[in-house]
Amino acid sequence: MAKIQKKRVLVVDDEYSNIIALMEILELEYDVYAEKNGRDAIEVAEKVMPDVILLDILMPEMNGYETLSRLKNSEKTRGIPVIFITGLCSVDDERKGLIMGAADYITKPFSPAIVELRIKNQIKMLEQLRTIEQISMTDQLTYMPNRRSFDARFNSEWERALREHTPISLLIMDADNFKIYNDTFGHMQGDVALQSFAQVIAGTLKRPGDFAARWGGEEFSVLLPNTDKNGALCVAEQVRKNIEDMIIPSNDEKAAKMTMSIGVNTKTDTESCTIEEFLLRTDKALYDAKKKGRNAVCYFGNDETL
Repeated sequence: MAKIQKKRVLVVDDEYSNIIALMEILELEYDVYAEKNGRDAIEVAEKVMPDVILLDILMPEMNGYETLSRLKNSEKTRGIPVIFITGLCSVDDERKGLIMGAADYITKPFSPAIVELRIKNQIKMLEQLRTIEQISMTDQLTYMPNRRSFDARFNSEWERALREHTPISLLIMDADNFKIYNDTFGHMQGDVALQSFAQVIAGTLKRPGDFAARWGGEEFSVLLPNTDKNGALCVAEQVRKNIEDMIIPSNDEKAAKMTMSIGVNTKTDTESCTIEEFLLRTDKALYDAKKKGRNAVCYFGNDETL
């Protein structure tokens, strides 16, 4: 039976006695990390990604307000709820913290019941937000990542490729004659075909970093980080062949087979183009594959299809 992973809480307070008190309250239910200053807390937060941060306001060198500001200005940590732990109890202090993005306040001296309740409330809200985010990033028919999810991943991998001077490849694929298929066999059978495509495409990819998504309609995309032209063409041809060989579940034998056209493009470290240009070129390769007979793989700028 898999061990349930505890939620993580980071406690930040320059008073050792406060850290000890909070750890005694939390350590049975949570994995607790502790730091005594803001700079170290930010470093630990980026490393362990706690579910909640308990942050003292009055600390030397970097106070809680500045620490909170830096956490919220970091793309990596801005989504972590921060609860201020403080002896300050004026309305202005609370207002300032909430405006800056604090999720809640816990006043000193600590009440164990209040500490536990407020942390549980923040984790519950965080899990709800994560569920909503996951749903918004998933195609509800195929359960693949959707276009929104693809765009986020593509932007991240594009920046990494530029930073690390590595190639990045993209496949954009489109089911051949899908409108005719839909009109002939019905939209429910069309949905079955799309689900079959998703399974075959995802099953063809072997590396953890490769990323497949439903692009929209009958189009799909595959992002291949650190992959050159030859590697991308190899993956594309394998996807094409696997689609051609697949059997779509159907009561009609004629509805059991379909093919797919695939456009391929690679950006190397020596090439200069924007994301938008790269996408347009890949889409042009897909158009060329369609124009040259469908059920084909075409590389941008190459007149030959595979």
